[in-house]
Amino acid sequence: MIPIENCVDDALRKLRRMDNRNCLDIRTYKRDRSVVIEKDDGKFNVYENGFNKEEFKGLAEDELKKLLKTICRREFPRSSIVRFYKLDRLDMI
Repeated sequence: MIPIENCVDDALRKLRRMDNRNCLDIRTYKRDRSVVIEKDDGKFNVYENGFNKEEFKGLAEDELKKLLKTICRREFPRSSIVRFYKLDRLDMI
């Protein structure tokens, strides 16, 4: 479990070390809302599943950082802890 203050930086750090086509699933403590980030040849695809259901494709790392800050504020407004799950493929969701 990760404190919400470190969520964006820790997610980016984990994504840099991951292989292509792997995903990072960020969920609330209760696991009712999630943000899935897929690494795809140096670009990132983000799938938001919570208050909003949106997809963002082909983001660079600096765009991803800015988007994650916005999504974390929107999807995890009262959360103090989030969970990270590493997925081998997107179809494991």
